[in-house]
Amino acid sequence: MEKALRDDFLKTLKDRFTKNPRRHTGIDWNSVQAKLEASPEKLQALYEMERTGGEPDVVGDDKGNGTFLFCDCSPESPMGRRSLCYDRAALDSRKENKPSSSALEMASTMGIEILTEQQYRELQELGEFDKKTSSWVATPAKMRDLGGALFCDRRYDHVFAYHNGADSYYAARGFRGRLKV
Repeated sequence: MEKALRDDFLKTLKDRFTKNPRRHTGIDWNSVQAKLEASPEKLQALYEMERTGGEPDVVGDDKGNGTFLFCDCSPESPMGRRSLCYDRAALDSRKENKPSSSALEMASTMGIEILTEQQYRELQELGEFDKKTSSWVATPAKMRDLGGALFCDRRYDHVFAYHNGADSYYAARGFRGRLKV
């Protein structure tokens, strides 16, 4: 990442961090920035989260060990990560009308992890997300082996977890990612 782009992106992250203190109580931006500057590959992954509409922000630290947790904090499922099947097997199983990719493949390519249901619920404690969209979440292998996958959303001031065929895709369903820095 060239210096001007990196500096602009760090400013974007700092501005978001400053505007949303409830998401990261007790965490100092200078510590976060130092970690980001020391990890160009992590900064690139965060940039991909931003580029695809995720609005990543710090949502905590990992058990106080100096590792910061970033998560997509866009109000709705990131626009650049919608209309995706759950995984490659689901994408390959579609005979026609295949989407461009799958949630797990895109997350892997970006260098991030897809949220688990628990992580999704924890994110919802920091704000109200996916009130009009939904997001795929990591699915247990046994359920996936039977052809299903999980997704979550927030409706009626409640977080719901649902199931769908892993090969399904919708314009209003994407995925949220997480990154440890």
